[in-house]
Amino acid sequence: MGSKVGVRIEAHCPNGWSEYALIDCGGKEKLERMGSQLLIRPEPQALWSPRLPREEWMKRAHWRFEQQGAHGGQWIPLKGKDSRSEWTLNYQTPALNLRFRLALTSFKHIGIFPEQADNWEFVARSIKALQQPAKVLNLFAYTGGASLAARQAGADVVHLDSVRQVVDWAHENMTLSRLDGIRWVLEDARKFVARERKRGNHYTGVLLDPPAYGLGPSGERWKLEDQIHALMDDVRAILEPNAHFLLVNAYSLGLSSLVLRNFLSDVYPEDRLHTGELYLPTPETGIALPLGVFARAWTGMETGFRG
Repeated sequence: MGSKVGVRIEAHCPNGWSEYALIDCGGKEKLERMGSQLLIRPEPQALWSPRLPREEWMKRAHWRFEQQGAHGGQWIPLKGKDSRSEWTLNYQTPALNLRFRLALTSFKHIGIFPEQADNWEFVARSIKALQQPAKVLNLFAYTGGASLAARQAGADVVHLDSVRQVVDWAHENMTLSRLDGIRWVLEDARKFVARERKRGNHYTGVLLDPPAYGLGPSGERWKLEDQIHALMDDVRAILEPNAHFLLVNAYSLGLSSLVLRNFLSDVYPEDRLHTGELYLPTPETGIALPLGVFARAWTGMETGFRG
């Protein structure tokens, strides 16, 4: 009988975010506090029953998103004049001080994914651990949380997304965070990375947070399972060979972090490859809500660096 080798899978959640809290989740919904507003939003991962009574959810929340059809819906106000459709949210830790504009959209999103704060901290630590100037490419960059973190940590940043509205939103967040100098690219990620590889351009950090499905600016169809292999090959080719870091995040139901590990384990040794699961805790109820898997890899960092 052959020997069995186990891979340790770790779970990470953001710490120290005073203006955000997940209050409860269950019944395919979540109740969360986002600065001045409390929201009830769909959450397909929350398959269990909520711990708090439904009446308490409705009493506390300012807004509830009501699904209408497969992809859209509308926000229902629950507290009259106290309900705001746009507001700001601060993220402050010893490493980062960022500010975001939040807004209710017809796709249930509000301009931020709170669980990604743990990845922002990894990005900031990685840039500080490099012994050379950092140049970071953020793909599928949405409203720019990771781009802002990289810029505030001192990197030159290329922010790429295929949706004009979210690129403009990210620019607003840069201004709110009192930053500047980010390069904005409205482009299909696969095409851009393939061109960068042909040009021989390199980056000391590449960040990917691809959607399960999507469309490029010219109608290019994206499906994660079909395109991630070619994309990962090109990404690995544009990383600075001597010193770099790589972050891959995926929110796709059923995708294991071992899939991401298998893309990278032929290049990075065990002590330079960290895979796991992101989650948000609910301090009031003790539930942990899973919200995607990640892989973090690096080389050329100072001894003792840990993802």
